[in-house]
Amino acid sequence: MSGTGLITTERRGRVLLIGFNRADKRNAFTSTMLAELATAYTELERDPELWAGVVFAHGEHFTAGLDLAEVAPKIVDAGFPLPEGSTDPWGTQGLPRTKPVVVAVQGWVLTLGIELLLASDIRIAAEDSRFAQIEIKRGIYPFGGATIRFPQVAGWGNAMRWLLTGDEFDAAEALRIGLVQEVVAPGEQLDRAIELAERICEQAPLGVQATIGSARTAATEGEAAAIANLVPGLMKLMATDDAKEGVMSFVERRKASFTGR
Repeated sequence: MSGTGLITTERRGRVLLIGFNRADKRNAFTSTMLAELATAYTELERDPELWAGVVFAHGEHFTAGLDLAEVAPKIVDAGFPLPEGSTDPWGTQGLPRTKPVVVAVQGWVLTLGIELLLASDIRIAAEDSRFAQIEIKRGIYPFGGATIRFPQVAGWGNAMRWLLTGDEFDAAEALRIGLVQEVVAPGEQLDRAIELAERICEQAPLGVQATIGSARTAATEGEAAAIANLVPGLMKLMATDDAKEGVMSFVERRKASFTGR
């Protein structure tokens, strides 16, 4: 495991494990922690040998959200502080993410933690997870994408029920509204997230990225924009070595071996 700071990274085959490492403060995000997380996401994005990421937290809690005492003055002066040219884990600024991310949560999952879930692709929660979007209790509002993505994921009424009250909800409710895809026994969430990430890495990475890109285009630019690129995008994929390998594996009735080319 590398990294001695607030974010740890570990390579496991083609999966990059990214861990929050401020357990004594319930993994509340400082500006340094935000920057380190963006750096880890940038590593995932830029390294062709990495095909998927898993985000998790050391300790009992996923995150208590922002360390407002440390971060708030910097937001007032300079906005949301991320390194220039980095990949934004929340997908609201900077470079976009194209590779899949699976997130595993436990304990408290507050504010920015929920928004990180909403910005990822697959979410796994331990049964002891507790969620709350409490910005409204602090005189502000969610600025990491929840006002946009929460209604898309959960529907308007479900999203507003939690966004406008700041009330706490449990893992069963998170599953019901689609915030998470699976609920597992405490302690099993990271293993399950890694299992899913490794399953994704068995597929053709260019096809995986194209799938994410098409779905994101539909969500951000509309259905017509996504439809317009379906055939052109397919034509690009069909010219790749991986697509040829996919066809040959079908003909030869064997498991495909993809290279990302």
